[in-house]
Amino acid sequence: MTFQVKICGIRDAATLDLAVRSGAGYVGFVFYPPSPRSLDIFAAAELAAEVPDEVASVGVLVDPDDRTLDGLLAHVAIDILQLHGDESPERAAAVRERTGCRVMKALKVREPEDLDAADRYRGAVDLIMLDAKPRPGALLPGGNGEAIDWSILEGFVPPFPWALAGGLNPDNLAGAVAATHADIYDVSSGVERAPGIKDPDKVAAFLAVARALRAAHPVK
Repeated sequence: MTFQVKICGIRDAATLDLAVRSGAGYVGFVFYPPSPRSLDIFAAAELAAEVPDEVASVGVLVDPDDRTLDGLLAHVAIDILQLHGDESPERAAAVRERTGCRVMKALKVREPEDLDAADRYRGAVDLIMLDAKPRPGALLPGGNGEAIDWSILEGFVPPFPWALAGGLNPDNLAGAVAATHADIYDVSSGVERAPGIKDPDKVAAFLAVARALRAAHPVK
């Protein structure tokens, strides 16, 4: 069984160190001021400089313009840009070309037909993320603790690697893996003690479950 874990919304060195030491393959830094997990560029630069080469740094942005992208990448070492807004396939492709970064596009999912959008991004992005569609009136485009109905993902095989987000936590990760077979499992609010404040015990527990699942089903 091969999959990776992304710990998103990291805001401090202790959480970053724990995530890296415990086996996270991806660490996410949020650049969206309305979010309680948002970082300024200079704090993010210090954290990203400590990420080892074998772990991918992900910058999470919502409908960024070119000036925002240029300013971010001038200071912060980012491997993947996660576009979590309403970016079109054309815009996502332009971001990838402009920055030279890999691009992950987040798609908001509630109904089976929401999955149809994935094919539109073929050739425009390197990865997609399926996240729960926010409820009407939600202030944030993600990180709300809402889960996708995993049953609608049965048979979903996109033409590129994909991540599952939305409502994951140490207690349901095993079920998510069994139900969806995603390449990456992304967690943020599910390992927090309060919005924007990671709980070390929950982070460690989430990654321990991931390690146990991989050990129980090794690739042959």
